[in-house]
Amino acid sequence: MYNSKIIGLGKYVPDNVVTNDDLSKMMDTNDEWIQERTGIKERRWVKKGSDDTTATMGVKAAKIAIERAGIDKDDIDFIIFATLSPDMYFPGPGVQVQHALDIKTVGALDVRNQCSGFVYALSVADNFIKTGMYKNILVIGSELHSYGLDKTTRGRGVSVIFGDGAGAAVLTREEDTSKGILSTHLHSQGEHAEELVLIAPGMGKRWVNDILAENDPNDESYFPYMNGQFVFKNAVVRFSEVIMEGLVKNNLQVEDVDMLIPHQANLRIAQFIQRKFKLNDDQVFNNIQKYGNTTAASIPIALTEAWEEGKVKEGDTVVLAAFGSGFTWGSVIIKW
Repeated sequence: MYNSKIIGLGKYVPDNVVTNDDLSKMMDTNDEWIQERTGIKERRWVKKGSDDTTATMGVKAAKIAIERAGIDKDDIDFIIFATLSPDMYFPGPGVQVQHALDIKTVGALDVRNQCSGFVYALSVADNFIKTGMYKNILVIGSELHSYGLDKTTRGRGVSVIFGDGAGAAVLTREEDTSKGILSTHLHSQGEHAEELVLIAPGMGKRWVNDILAENDPNDESYFPYMNGQFVFKNAVVRFSEVIMEGLVKNNLQVEDVDMLIPHQANLRIAQFIQRKFKLNDDQVFNNIQKYGNTTAASIPIALTEAWEEGKVKEGDTVVLAAFGSGFTWGSVIIKW
């Protein structure tokens, strides 16, 4: 058995910055209202007509991660792509990355676990490597939310939160089992699936034929819905549980955590967890203020930035944790 180790990180965000004041020109909202509830000051939204898509942003992040890993693209044995916003309903973007990077015909897997997508994807990659099936795996989280948001006052409760971007990691085999990913922990609670949901298009409820036939301009089924207070209350509980689960599994104490990188869902959630675990500001990394919630991309973007800024170093104990639609949640414990 091996461990898996992250040897390369990369991120990409669109150039187009959308501030809270910009949003106040589209809908009835303001900077104070948004910052008070979410901590977000600005986000990146893809400009119409640009070449940025979920797949191409993922490719841009992946190229940086592969270069930093010091390997050739053809050393990649497998691709895992986490997203809720694929360029096409099918196929998923994993195969688009394989083609765009001109990698040999390796397998490509798509993960649809929304905010927990990158954590789930890391867990899959980790176990493929641990069993010896693959040596080098490219893991990507990428989202293009802005094209699918209701940018009117009706949709402000959701639309002000989300941003676009991508992050990537290259994992490789590590023979020293005291290093790399020590454990991953995954959970779900489907009874709450419709508390954070995008219903259409979906084979079970509202497919394209229904939308076209009804041609209802007030149909909200193809915009995301979120029961914000309910999600918040569940998130703070599940974040705490799954972080502790990972620490206990590895005989670690809270004091052993050098860096916690939570999914960037809401700054208030991250601050709640920080206070609960009595972590100082140097032990938690947040960048939602700049990018909003980029769902499956949020952890790899934040992890990349933390590493670039020297806040994640060799020998550090790093904890990744996420909670989101599904409900799904999980954590990853890493010895860097």
